[in-house]
Amino acid sequence: MTTISAREFNKDVSAAKRAAAHSPVFITDRGRTSHVLLTAEEYQQLASVRSSLAEALEHG
Repeated sequence: MTTISAREFNKDVSAAKRAAAHSPVFITDRGRTSHVLLTAEEYQQLASVRSSLAEALEHG
């Protein structure tokens, strides 16, 4: 897990993207987490799990 400030993110987006290839990158604004950068693949996995859970609850 990597944490960077919004200022660091704005200065070097490429570094944040490289870090996100290995694990989520938490972006902070004034010391509080405001965003999380994920790869598209990780996002799709999370979205499919959420859909599967919603469907299971609907039919369960």
